[in-house]
Amino acid sequence: MNAEVTRYIDELQPWQADVCRQLRAMIHTTIPAVEEQIQYGKPHFSKNGSHAAVIHVAKSKVSFMVFNASEIEAVKGVLRSMGTGERKVADIPEGHVVDYDLLAGVLAETSAGL
Repeated sequence: MNAEVTRYIDELQPWQADVCRQLRAMIHTTIPAVEEQIQYGKPHFSKNGSHAAVIHVAKSKVSFMVFNASEIEAVKGVLRSMGTGERKVADIPEGHVVDYDLLAGVLAETSAGL
C-alpha cells in the first residue's frame, strides 16, 4: 500500500477515514494487483496502468468513482452516472450504511477488462 494514500486517509475526519479504509480494503480484495497513488490530490487505483477507481473526500461526503462503467446501470440513491456515463459514483454521507459488496461487484465488473 502506498504511504501517501495512507497519510491522506489518516488526516481525514474519523468517519471519513473509516469509510476510506473500508473502500481501500475492498478495492485491494477485488483487484489483488491494484496499484495506488495520489493523483490530483486524491487516491487513484489502477490496474495494468488504467484507472479503475478514485476516492474523493469532500466536507460532507466520501465519493467512490469507478471507470469503464458505461454498461453499469445507475441505481437511484446509490450509484449515479457522471459525464457520458463512462463513470459511476457512489456518494457516501456521514452515517450512511455502505453496501461494500455492491460496490465490490461494480468494481469487479468495471475492472475486469483492464
